Amino acid sequence: MTSPLTAAPSSPEASSERWSPRLWGTLLVLCAAMFLDALDVSMVGVALPSIGSELDLSTATLQWVVSGYILGYGGLLLLGGRAADLLGRRRVFLIALGVFALASLLGGLVDSGPLLIASRFIKGLSAAFTAPAGLSIITTTFAEGPVRNRALSIYTTCAATGFSMGLVLSGLLTEASWRLTMLLPAPIAVVALLLGLKLIPHSAKEEHHRGYDIPGAALGTLSMLLLVFTVVQAPEAGWGSARTLLSFLAVVVLLAVFVRVERRSPSPLIRLGVLRSGSQIRAQLGAMTFFGSYVSFQFLATLYLQSLLGWSALSMALAFLPAGALVALSSTKVGSIVDRFGTPRVIAVGFAFMVVGYALFLRISLDPVYAAVILPTMLLIGAACALVFPSLNIQATNGVHDDEQGMVSGLLNTSVQVGGAIFLAVVTAVITANAPEGASPQAVLDSFRPGLVVITAIAVAGLLVTLTGLRSRRPQETVVIAGSAPADGARDAEAGEQRLALRD
Repeated sequence: MTSPLTAAPSSPEASSERWSPRLWGTLLVLCAAMFLDALDVSMVGVALPSIGSELDLSTATLQWVVSGYILGYGGLLLLGGRAADLLGRRRVFLIALGVFALASLLGGLVDSGPLLIASRFIKGLSAAFTAPAGLSIITTTFAEGPVRNRALSIYTTCAATGFSMGLVLSGLLTEASWRLTMLLPAPIAVVALLLGLKLIPHSAKEEHHRGYDIPGAALGTLSMLLLVFTVVQAPEAGWGSARTLLSFLAVVVLLAVFVRVERRSPSPLIRLGVLRSGSQIRAQLGAMTFFGSYVSFQFLATLYLQSLLGWSALSMALAFLPAGALVALSSTKVGSIVDRFGTPRVIAVGFAFMVVGYALFLRISLDPVYAAVILPTMLLIGAACALVFPSLNIQATNGVHDDEQGMVSGLLNTSVQVGGAIFLAVVTAVITANAPEGASPQAVLDSFRPGLVVITAIAVAGLLVTLTGLRSRRPQETVVIAGSAPADGARDAEAGEQRLALRD
């Protein structure tokens, strides 16, 4: 579609050079929200010891400072994505951004653990609406192809940059007070909100004469909340405990009912026909394995550098900095790389970098050589993040109608969060099982290696999934018939429109 902010360009290349100041401003606001989401996630981890000490929180309670955010974010992404389509992307984005600012302020002022956890849950909830709404604003404002690819590469780079800067900033701010790490996002969010009110274009709401999918929304949200809660609690409760097994069984039942409801709904929360696309499935599985392996690696590397080697939080953050710097420097290049080679090839190369980087980290020792092990690992992972994350967003949103961009964006972000929660819990269980209490430093180091093997295997799985797309990819454009199967309900039957599926 033509952006409401610019005239229809004569060619994608020309439009990429003639973005108006207002269009750049819109992208800046959306990038700021994504930056804040990533910044907030990384900052709180470094501040946890200080929070626990000042508020006198047990380890179990302190865990929920992180888990509360994950629960709100991962559990409500599907609802957030569809709400953007139905209620208007601009409205949903700006309201959620305002809530994020208020929750940040509350988190920095509270004096009790339960209130802090509540503020974290609210922040996660608001991010569950800003993330898919922001991504869908980009995909409906920037025309599919080189223009959108460039915008998405810049947008997703801000997430990686925010995550890297969060580690460094938190190391500095926590020295003064952990409250500063909670308060920092508030003024940034307020500035972004004020600019967004002026710059973000109004988006049309989807007309739903058949009503809203309230049962699907309730079932989808409840199943995702229970899944994330079960995975987060499984290491503590035990993977084989009756509580964990019954919770997983309940998730399976809820998802089965959810699928049944969606197949019959005239206006589903998720149109299941979208998942018939091999490109879409590979994007979702790629997102799960990509983020799952990365967040697990960061967790393990943090234990290694801080707990085992005794590095300070700031020193550890600086060790991760080369990866973030590489991502930031490549922000304007990835879009053109995708234009030339297509998303499958770029994602495959990125996953290959991740596999090599994780495998290289297996050489860690109690006396590490930074230049020989840690630095090259960080550079390989940084290159992987620069290539994979933008490409997954491009692949997931290409060929999707504007009125379903929010839905697909919510689905992709859900895959990211669920993959991170599941694989981190698995890696944590592997490390814990191989680390006896009171073990020597060498024994602790040895317990990390099985975890690194699992992390590497997750990245290999992502690479293999991506390679199936290379094998099936056709050089010519193909036509995908949306809604060709009656099983998806009236929404698909009425769609019946031909869409061009560009190079994935």
